[in-house]
Amino acid sequence: MACYHGIQKVNNRLNTYRYQDFDYLCGVFVKSKVLLMSKEPFSEVVYSKNVIEFATVANEYCSFIEAVDQFQRKSFITRVQKLFPLLYLKALLLPVPDIEMSEELPEKFVSEEDYNFILQKLQEKLGQFDAYHEVFDASMQYSAEPIEASISENIADIYQDLKDFILSYRIGTLEVMNDALWECRNNFEQYWGQRLVNGLRALHNLVYGTSDLEETEIPSE
Repeated sequence: MACYHGIQKVNNRLNTYRYQDFDYLCGVFVKSKVLLMSKEPFSEVVYSKNVIEFATVANEYCSFIEAVDQFQRKSFITRVQKLFPLLYLKALLLPVPDIEMSEELPEKFVSEEDYNFILQKLQEKLGQFDAYHEVFDASMQYSAEPIEASISENIADIYQDLKDFILSYRIGTLEVMNDALWECRNNFEQYWGQRLVNGLRALHNLVYGTSDLEETEIPSE
């Protein structure tokens, strides 16, 4: 029972974040439109069109991942297959912030408990189709055996970075938003961008391969 309440607590917290993120991003988008249409000069990169579009796609991705239980496996996989390239494109278009990142690292909102909760749900959804052989891992040069990677870990790692970015943006101060943009661009270049393209290759193979992705219900005893 304690375990159940712990899971419910994490799920409720993620759902609360989800609706707050949507409301806030709507406000940011409206604010950016008003500022861009006004005659007064406005040059804050954090409110630029490309950043707002990235934040919108990132929020859609996070909301979708949090609702993984609502989708059948095949539908979930094909949806992620569409979101991955869109995310990659929007991240490529992110501008460099005008202000250098402050020495203090941006606050982290996704706890280890949150991450593990999301990862477990993804692993359960993907099941036997989760693992794939990695071919773009730097450590492969030291290994004679193929390195096994996980689609669910790719998805969860990207979720963690994007959720931290969205929740930092929700704070609404220019310094925090600027640092969040810096870190998100940097993490994309050095970390989750590669995770995304690696995972997309595995998803492509699943969607257009011979695997039967349909979920079968387990009869209750």
